[in-house]
Amino acid sequence: AMSVWERPFVGFGNFVTAFTDRLFAQTMMNTIFISILGIGLGTAGAILFALMLNEIRMQKFKKFTQTVSYLPHFVSWVIIASIAKMFLNDGGALETMLGGARLHLMSSNSPMFWIVVCLINVWKEVGWDAIIYLSAMAGIDQGIYEAAKVDGANRFQQIWHITLPGVKPTAIVLLIMSIGSALNVGMERQMLLSNGIVQDHAMVLSWFAYVRGIGSNNYGLGTAIGMFQSVVGIVLLFIANKIAGMFGEDKLV
Repeated sequence: AMSVWERPFVGFGNFVTAFTDRLFAQTMMNTIFISILGIGLGTAGAILFALMLNEIRMQKFKKFTQTVSYLPHFVSWVIIASIAKMFLNDGGALETMLGGARLHLMSSNSPMFWIVVCLINVWKEVGWDAIIYLSAMAGIDQGIYEAAKVDGANRFQQIWHITLPGVKPTAIVLLIMSIGSALNVGMERQMLLSNGIVQDHAMVLSWFAYVRGIGSNNYGLGTAIGMFQSVVGIVLLFIANKIAGMFGEDKLV
């Protein structure tokens, strides 16, 4: 067997192989759009849910609701995917409740699959993600709310002018961090929720690296795809951080 030093240096060969692969363009598109949808829906859902919880005055009901909402975070994607398929598949519980209407949510070889996956992810993670926003809301000076009440502000105006600006720095920082990991879409949920029909819109970079790297026993190619994800992630992180700084928002450093 040849030593490491006697082997030919492949250079950027593995990167060229990855970028020219017939699956790469569609996989890249899937990854980007699932990330954008996931970050947008996840952030909006978590803030909205935190606002709703924050407005609940019955403490026991508030704690019960919060506990129930973040339990799915600890449940395996295997179980979540099984529940989702039973509920959303053709002929599943949702279609039965709608009188047998055909929705094709889990069998539509189109961007519809991206939306379905992201909504399932929101349902799973919204309670957990809302915790940090609730903490930020708890840190807002209550005297500001009292002053607003004296000035005649209603509940909605207090939320819009006090609560949302109060959680804005937290949201910006979390958004920057999310953008940095935009290409690292989880392979597990994609594999479990997909099927042969929606495969084209389910494949993401991490799954692509697994199939072409470990699946084909080509570890160099798998490593190249993984390195590409990491480099793009770092670049996106710096860009997002710089843009936040340019607009005078709170940034990481």
